Amino acid sequence: MKEIENVKPIIVKKSDDLLDIDALIIPGGESTTIGDLIFYRKLDEKIIKFASEGKPILGTCAGAILLAKKVIDRVVGETGQKTLGLMNITIVRNIFGRQKDSFITDVETKIGKLKVAFIRAPGIMFYHL
Repeated sequence: MKEIENVKPIIVKKSDDLLDIDALIIPGGESTTIGDLIFYRKLDEKIIKFASEGKPILGTCAGAILLAKKVIDRVVGETGQKTLGLMNITIVRNIFGRQKDSFITDVETKIGKLKVAFIRAPGIMFYHL
């Protein structure tokens, strides 16, 4: 991986990998699978401790689902999905449709025509005080 301005990305696969990092990104993907791996490898407690130390965590798409206090599905409602519960939000999975609703198209922009992908994504519906 390319080093950018003294930032070296590290892939976190086990709890000891969290010891040498200053921030964490939980990426998009399949939130159930990523969550299963986090809990199976006992990373959940380490990630929660990491957050309690004031270290930043960014969750994109599936990562946001895993950071939420509560997860529901647009169609089926309550999912019972295990999360890290670090953000006081409720996420609605598949709010813009299922995977089959994703598509690629050309979009005209100021810089010309671009091929873009529109993927299903979660929505943040509620903020819990």
